[in-house]
Amino acid sequence: METLRIAWVGRHPLDAGMRAVCPGVAVVPLDPLQVLSFADVVRLAGGVPDVVVYSDKSGPPPFSGLERFPCLTVFYCVDSHIHAWYPDYAQAFDLCAVSLRDHLPRFVSRLGADRVMWLPPFPRLEDRPKDAPKIHDLLFVGKVDPVLTPGRHAFLAELGRLVPGLWVTRGAYRDLFPTAKLVLNVAEGGDLNFRVFEALACGACLLTPEVGHGQSELFTPGEHLFTYPAMDARAAAELTEGLLADAPRRERVGAAGEALVRCAHRPEHRAAALVDFIQGHRPFEGLIAARLDTAASLFSKVLRPLYLHWAEALRPAPEAAVYLEMGRRGDKA
Repeated sequence: METLRIAWVGRHPLDAGMRAVCPGVAVVPLDPLQVLSFADVVRLAGGVPDVVVYSDKSGPPPFSGLERFPCLTVFYCVDSHIHAWYPDYAQAFDLCAVSLRDHLPRFVSRLGADRVMWLPPFPRLEDRPKDAPKIHDLLFVGKVDPVLTPGRHAFLAELGRLVPGLWVTRGAYRDLFPTAKLVLNVAEGGDLNFRVFEALACGACLLTPEVGHGQSELFTPGEHLFTYPAMDARAAAELTEGLLADAPRRERVGAAGEALVRCAHRPEHRAAALVDFIQGHRPFEGLIAARLDTAASLFSKVLRPLYLHWAEALRPAPEAAVYLEMGRRGDKA
């Protein structure tokens, strides 16, 4: 099959996996609040692509004239637990890959089941086991802020009172995880986050909240990782106490979790699944034509309200004027 020319817009850990499985990928970096036309994408990608993939940067809509792009368009959606407007925005794309499984119905109701796929999180290519002395009982690596992450802040404060060996820090998790007997994950938004896969790929024995989004289908609690009721510090403390007393069990589960990720959940596995999903919709002309036929409606009913919202939300930043102009331009590219 002919190699796809893909313009991958917005750096993301999956871009390395995409380059590994699809030689025709051109990564187009996306600055905060940057807006790109199709001509911009062509220029930055070094040629006309067969497919434009927007790799979620958790920011405002990054394209001008998206509804009239002449090639296949794909939204790789990660932060749907933060941005409620994502399912609406996805309607302006031909296909959509969604990271959080329980949010799939929101996208399927707008695009149809055949145009949406589940693409779970994954570790980075560099995430591998590393030998190091286990000097910490329980380790959390990440941002803890009473304003930005109030639930996480309160949970860790309570857990710290119950588990004196808890160490909370920030830094290079790849170097820090191997120093812990147990690695703690906290999912304040109730999402199956990337840290689950990063910790397991590094060989950690992981304690992570019980969440949906397919976590229990991808991993078996007690076999690949351990789970506790979300934000239940006492339950997490009791689990920690039992596991600290059982080194063989910790080591067995940590090794099993790493092996499963290595065999089935690396970036190259996700990239291959995404490429197969895209290829499965060849020839693309039907999807593209259907979108172009409804471009005026997509603009007026979906995109224009989003642009005007962001014009208001970004004031007084100069980028607000860009979105205001996009919202005022009418339905012609």
